Amino acid sequence: MPVSPAGPLSRDPIQEAHRQWGQHGWGEVADGMAAITSVTRTHQIMMARIDEVLRPLGLTFARYELLTLLSFTRAGALPMTKASARLQVHPTSVTNAVDRLEAADLAQRVPHPTDRRATLIKITEAGLALAATATAELNARVFAAPGLSDSQLRQLIRILAEFRQNAGDFSSENSASSWQPDDPE
Repeated sequence: MPVSPAGPLSRDPIQEAHRQWGQHGWGEVADGMAAITSVTRTHQIMMARIDEVLRPLGLTFARYELLTLLSFTRAGALPMTKASARLQVHPTSVTNAVDRLEAADLAQRVPHPTDRRATLIKITEAGLALAATATAELNARVFAAPGLSDSQLRQLIRILAEFRQNAGDFSSENSASSWQPDDPE
């Protein structure tokens, strides 16, 4: 899949921006600018790959994540507030995703059995089937070959986990340095 309609650029624009940043007197922060810009561009490339798989299935990544989260639960349901927390998104985003999933008969809102104030999001059989199909497609077409070697992937996961922990994304009791993806070596 080409990254841009015109094909690959002849030069790395982030490397050029790094050079320019240094030339204009901001050399001490050029590495930080290049790192953040690189992560942002990498995110765009990854999301384009994911969208290419999910769009024909009628899903966005947000809706796919919610369906998959629900499919992982024992009862196929979660309170909306828990779904929001686990997906690390604003409750409004979950509400919008549920609205779309309900319209497509992939999920439904149901009353919480013990808390009248809470609403559960429950995945339907069609939602389970679509989540399984989408996961198989993403695994085969995106996740199996993300563009880095196994050792590079493990290193990247550790670095990003450390960054997220330092940013307050999760507590230090779940230390990023102890987070280890499966290592077949």
